[in-house]
Amino acid sequence: MLSIISGETVSARRNIPAVDHVLEMLDAHSLPRPVVVRVVREHLASLRKSGEIPEVDGIVRRITEKLDRLDRSRIQPVLNGTGVLVHTNLGRSPLSETAAQSLSEAAVSYTNLEFDLNHGKRGSRAEYLEHNLAILCGAEAATVVNNCAAALVLILRHFCGGEKNEVVISRGELIQIGGGFRIPDILESSGARLREVGTTNKTSIEDYELAIGDRTGLVLQVHRSNFFMEGFVASPPTKDLARLARKKKVPLIEDLGSGAMVDTDRLAPIEHEPTPAESLKQGVALVCFSGDKLFGGPQSGIIAGKKRLVRAVKQEPFFRALRCDKLVLSALQATVDAYLNGASDSDRAATIPLLEMLAAPCGPFRTRADTIVESLRGLPVEAGVKDSFARIGGGSLPRSRIPSIAVWLRPETETAAHLSSRLRLSHPPVIGYVEKGVLMLDLRTVLPGQDGSLILALHAALEIRT
Repeated sequence: MLSIISGETVSARRNIPAVDHVLEMLDAHSLPRPVVVRVVREHLASLRKSGEIPEVDGIVRRITEKLDRLDRSRIQPVLNGTGVLVHTNLGRSPLSETAAQSLSEAAVSYTNLEFDLNHGKRGSRAEYLEHNLAILCGAEAATVVNNCAAALVLILRHFCGGEKNEVVISRGELIQIGGGFRIPDILESSGARLREVGTTNKTSIEDYELAIGDRTGLVLQVHRSNFFMEGFVASPPTKDLARLARKKKVPLIEDLGSGAMVDTDRLAPIEHEPTPAESLKQGVALVCFSGDKLFGGPQSGIIAGKKRLVRAVKQEPFFRALRCDKLVLSALQATVDAYLNGASDSDRAATIPLLEMLAAPCGPFRTRADTIVESLRGLPVEAGVKDSFARIGGGSLPRSRIPSIAVWLRPETETAAHLSSRLRLSHPPVIGYVEKGVLMLDLRTVLPGQDGSLILALHAALEIRT
């Protein structure tokens, strides 16, 4: 089949500049040259298909916009003014300086990742970390994989890989976690078969007892860390469920999710989040939880509990595909040691940034906010200090709101949404939220050392409009 191209289209295509000509016209860019060349070529190719050829300056401007968008997609530090402490989209919990230093040292050097320095031969990966994690969790043993979902899948593959492939779980715990992932999907992807018991709002110990049979691989309890139910609701205590599981000779596994290692209700005016040690004391055979989120370390999934069960899970061939590298293990090792070195929860809060943000009083935030507002005098914006509430985020403690302090901004020459957008494109990017026509920047999640960068970004964004 022949395609007929008009002379007008051919003439227009001749106006498309050469790749080298466009490259000469572009301003210097931080992206690698091969990346820039590819963007240029792809854009010029799209023009040949469209038939509408703008002026050369317009072509260069459009390519520059594409390059800028691509540049902003790099992973980079941002200033978190949202008041959400464990912000999944912003990388969850910041690491401590000690953890960051440990990660950096491991990154630029060889390590004894799988080398036994005592005997001069191949050693076990993460032996020290696993030993200390077990102590911290009050467990017989512990191990680490790359995230909590992976930890759960690994456990399910081991206990539900044969004829005993049923997982008994309450309907009220078939939750959806971040990114659209659902617990039922995760369970079924491992080859397990769900045996749902009870109703959405009420499950009894008798429901579990009737469901456990010859094909039961395990009983799974999932902590409702990202939502809560009130009213006509009931579920059996963990210790009663553990007693039933022992009687039926099946393991009780609990997915705790956020990995709290301190008494959250004593550290801050928020609800209590169950810890691994509390669950294990009540008879749970294995727990799994995140190494970031409330734990405050790098993204990882931790499994802790009975030694024979941890050992069995580690012997699964799939374990190798989920294990962590030297960078994650180094940062997590430093985080665990920081917990163990702390004599109290307040000591731990002084070394784990996430816990420090949780425990901090509002007084220092107000002082910092006053300084920031004062720095904006003379710029086209009305600014002030306001009481606010921060949230935990990351699917943790959904009912908890932490008293906080925010700087509010009402621009004189534009909307708060426009200012928010420009700050998001600044260097470094500043992320806040718009509420009732003003831009809010909650200082509980802006690290103290970032105030100078925040002021510079505000000035740069507001001075454009003067």
